[in-house]
Amino acid sequence: MMRLHDAFLCLGGNIGAPDEAMRAVLDAMDAREDCAVAAVSSLYRTPPWGKLDQPDFLNAAAHIRTSLEPQELLEVCLELERSLKRVRGERWGPRVIDIDILLYDTRSVDLPGLVVPHPRMSERAFVLAPLAEIAPERLVAGARVDALLDRVDRTGVTKITEDGGWWAPMAEER
Repeated sequence: MMRLHDAFLCLGGNIGAPDEAMRAVLDAMDAREDCAVAAVSSLYRTPPWGKLDQPDFLNAAAHIRTSLEPQELLEVCLELERSLKRVRGERWGPRVIDIDILLYDTRSVDLPGLVVPHPRMSERAFVLAPLAEIAPERLVAGARVDALLDRVDRTGVTKITEDGGWWAPMAEER
């Protein structure tokens, strides 16, 4: 029997229709035989981080159950970004979609192009707020996600949906 891993992703975007791009990512993940969406957070409107002269972002977190190894999951994420016309221009710049692997089981991964746990997640309310909603007890550097959220500035981070119901799985049952 294949071993399933718990991966947590952060989804975001601030140009076009980022909520539709995030729905497309979740639909595509859930349609794969090697991935299943286990939980999705509410949508959050968040101010830009790093590069401030751009529109606010929409962000969410997703819990994925997968048989893929971390590098394989990264390749799936990058392919989904490309399929949605993600252009990697300036660092922290505007984007239609961004998919980051935040956590993968309890593993630490340090590969070219992939560091897990995500190296800056504990500084970013736009990551921690949605993640704390679906995985408050998960540990990052020895601290619970919900405790990390209490330590960061949440100014401008606004929950805009009641729950993860903004994404409904595809009609076809697994």
